[in-house]
Amino acid sequence: MRITTSLLTMALGAALALPAGVAAAQVPAHDPSARLREVLPADVAERVLARIAEARARELPAQALENRALKFASRGVAPAQIEQAIAAHAERMGTAKGLLEQARGAQRPAADEVDAGAEALRMGVDGAAVSALAKSAPSGRSLAVPLFVIGSLVERGLPSDSALLRVRDRLQARATDAELESMAGQRNAAAGANGQRGLDRAAAARGAAAGRAGATGAAGAGKAPSDIPRNGGKATAPGRATPQPMPPRPGTGRP
Repeated sequence: MRITTSLLTMALGAALALPAGVAAAQVPAHDPSARLREVLPADVAERVLARIAEARARELPAQALENRALKFASRGVAPAQIEQAIAAHAERMGTAKGLLEQARGAQRPAADEVDAGAEALRMGVDGAAVSALAKSAPSGRSLAVPLFVIGSLVERGLPSDSALLRVRDRLQARATDAELESMAGQRNAAAGANGQRGLDRAAAARGAAAGRAGATGAAGAGKAPSDIPRNGGKATAPGRATPQPMPPRPGTGRP
């Protein structure tokens, strides 16, 4: 059936005549960009959003960066520090993506694996360990939780090569994600209350991996950034975050 020009004109006119409320209903309810403009000063928000857009163009998990920025803002981190942290994590994502792609060849890394690789790098895991894990892991096995666990072990003081060996051995033995988390928990328990952070990250990665099928682009959404300073539960007005020190990256003294 041929569609005439007049019919197309009528359809276009009907679309343009939609009430504002109906048109607004077509916009996704989840709009981190709009929220970031609310909680950050205008100039910082634009730069952060530009960085996130650049990450999306590089096929990096941009939504994880959006969530990270929102979580930092909700905890009262200074806007300038949020901007710095997002830029740094985007670069780590790019590095992690490259390492995973080189190591696994045709098997494209999922978004949560890229985010987990970036977190592992932030926690002090060296790039060689990330690459080695990707090369040695069983085919088809998600690396999200293994990478978080390696990062947790290194953050608690275990050298990268030792952490890699432990996790790789467990992967070869077909350990489940829960079993890997348990291994990290045994190490973390000796580190005190902060040791739970590694387990929390691994559990978040496991949940993202479980729901990843058919939604790779959205993987990583909802995971809270692991390195958010606490503000004692004090409310912070949008765009007026109280400066607080960023936690240093292991061995560098920098956020």
